[in-house]
Formats: sequence, C-alpha cells, structure tokens
Amino acid sequence: MLTDARLRALKPRARLYRVADRDGLCIEVRPTGARLWRFRYRFAGKAQMVGLGEYPVVGLQEARKRVLTERERLAHGTDPAAVRRQLRHAKAIAGDDSLKSVAAEWIAKRTDGGWSQATIDKHTQRLETWAFPYLGKRAMRSITAADLLLVVQRPENASKIETAHRLKQVFGSLFRYAISTGRADADPSTALRGALVPLKVTHRASLKNPQAIGAMLRAIDGYSGRGTAATAALKLAPLVFVRPGELRKAEWREFEFKESQWRIPAERMKMGEQHLVPLSRQALAILRELQPVTGAGRYVFPSIRTRTRPLSENTINAALRRLGYTKEEMTAHGFRSIASTMLNEAGFNSDWIEAQLAHADPTVRGDYNFALYLPQRRKMMQAWADMLDKLRDDRKVVKLRA
Repeated sequence: MLTDARLRALKPRARLYRVADRDGLCIEVRPTGARLWRFRYRFAGKAQMVGLGEYPVVGLQEARKRVLTERERLAHGTDPAAVRRQLRHAKAIAGDDSLKSVAAEWIAKRTDGGWSQATIDKHTQRLETWAFPYLGKRAMRSITAADLLLVVQRPENASKIETAHRLKQVFGSLFRYAISTGRADADPSTALRGALVPLKVTHRASLKNPQAIGAMLRAIDGYSGRGTAATAALKLAPLVFVRPGELRKAEWREFEFKESQWRIPAERMKMGEQHLVPLSRQALAILRELQPVTGAGRYVFPSIRTRTRPLSENTINAALRRLGYTKEEMTAHGFRSIASTMLNEAGFNSDWIEAQLAHADPTVRGDYNFALYLPQRRKMMQAWADMLDKLRDDRKVVKLRA
C-alpha cells in the first residue's frame, strides 16, 4: 500500500505510470510531475477509471475516503463515470461551463483572495478584448489548442508580445480551475509552448562575480540598519530568492516549521498560484531567531512604524544602498538572478530551478504545480544555502557544483 513517504518520493518519468494502493485506488504520475488520484473498477464487465483529485491537494486518507464513496455507488448499481457525465451535462445545460463563466468565477476568487484591483483590471481587460469575442460562449471542454493559438496570435500580430504571453498564462490558470471544478479534462494551453515570439527578458541588476557575492554576504552579516525585522529580511532574501513583495509581506502562519517549508498563498503570488519554498537549516535559524521578536504579530517582517503593516516596498533596496551598492549593481530582485545563474552553472536541473523561482509562465518547463519537484527542490535549497556559506567564508574564487 502507499504511504505519504512513498508518495513524496515518486518521481516523473518519460512516460505516465501508475502505482496501486488498495480498493482500486492508484496514483498516476505524469511526465510533468503532476500526481493524480485514480479509481479503477469494472462496471457491466468493462474496465473503467475516474479521477479523485490531485496529490498533495487531496491527501492519501482523503483519497481513500473518496474511493469508499465510489465503491458504495457501485454496490448500489451506479457507475461512477456515468455520475460524472451527468454532472457535466447538467453544468453544460446551465451554461456555467463557458469560458466567460469560468473566467468570472476565477476572477471573483482572485478578488476575494486579495489581488490588487489593478491586476484584476488588467486580466479582465485582456480577456474582454482578446478572448471573449471569439471563445467567450464556448464550453471549456470544447476549446482546443488550435482555438487558443488563434486567439493569442491576435495580440502577437499587433506587436503586443507581452500581452500575448500574459493571455496564454491566463488561459492556463483558467483551464486548471476548470479541471478542478469538473468542467475540463485537460489544459490545451500547454500545447502552445514555443508557439509565440519569445519575450525579451529585462535582467534586474545583480552581482555576477562569486567573490563579489561573497563580499556582499559578509556585508549583509554585518548590517545593523533600521530594525531587527529589516536586518532579518535582508539576510533571508538570498536564501529563499522569492520576489521582494512575497518576502516583505510574509506572515508567520505561512511557515510550517515541522515540515521546514514556507507556503506562500496564491493571492500573494504573481500569477495566483500557491508556492512552496523549502527552508534550509540556515533559513530556519534566521526565522527562529526572529520569532521571539515579531512572532506575536501577523507579519514576520513588520514595519518599524507599526506592526499592523509589513516592511515598506523599498526597505531591502534601501538597505543595499546603505551597504554601498548602487541600483545599477544590486537590487532586492537581484537575489533571484544570482540564484538562477549560479544554480544553473553549478549543474542543478533547470526544471527544479524554474519551479523554485515560480516563474509566471506555467508552461515554460511543464505544467506548473506548487509541489512540482518538491523533494529535489528541498535538496537543492539546502545545497544553495551551503553554497552561500562557502562563498561567504572563502575570499578566493570557488567553483560550485551540484
């Protein structure tokens, strides 16, 4: 039978495979890294299979409970697959499986979840301008990759390359939501990988030389600027390399110390997807040292003026300026560039790095999932923290290896 430890250890292969549990329950591991619960059974002499959700959103015990429900249906002569078809048909009749309806629900959840009005307005405008006139009334299940390509090519042909890429990302989010609510079976936007003109990447200022990075880390260790929280945030930034806004707004309730991880909620992530950050021993040490100081409040890094608000947007950049680094040399966002460059150069799997960076496009290196490559990322993040220690302590040029 399956256990949580065995489930966490399952790794994607070149082809889809399944591992059995009991009572017809199995876990399906896809090449993208997604792990989906399946219930296999026979009805009227024919082999059938239905989905029960995605791991780890649906845990092992919950999946077993869902299997019992399906087996009760079978015991009463009801085909679980037929039940699902009836539900889909009812939703289609109600008209709530159209792209426009699904988008309205998805945006409403983003609104309730804390997205800024500016972000919501941008997504809404893109959909209303480019998507709804052509696909708004179409059922999500009927939309193909070819349909999506025709839509995203419209802004591309108008030289709005970034809009085209953003629209493709939104389609991915809409289809993942539709799948989770039973109104789609797959995400056709994943087939658009490489179909658009690539975006020109604007790199943020960051240090490149390992010796210079080591010197900066030593300077950060000696920093005693405006408040304990600001100092801790500056020390934690290179270890977790999340976006500056994700770091400064961190809340204590998001940290799972027993599991050594930080669970950033979807509403604070750039594209509205939950993100897991494995925490190294060094990162945990910083947080545990800070906890007696700010742990009684909501924010890990509260403002020096009031604990009811997080650090200001420019705090980490201001600290870097006090350490003598100009905006052309290093920024708060630059810790992400440093980590990406050095981890790739050290030979770590680029898919793990992209997943850890939580890059906005979920199809850049496969379907984005907040737990994708989590076991590998745990090892990588600890190795990264050890790398930084090596850079900090060694004033000579060091070669880093995975």
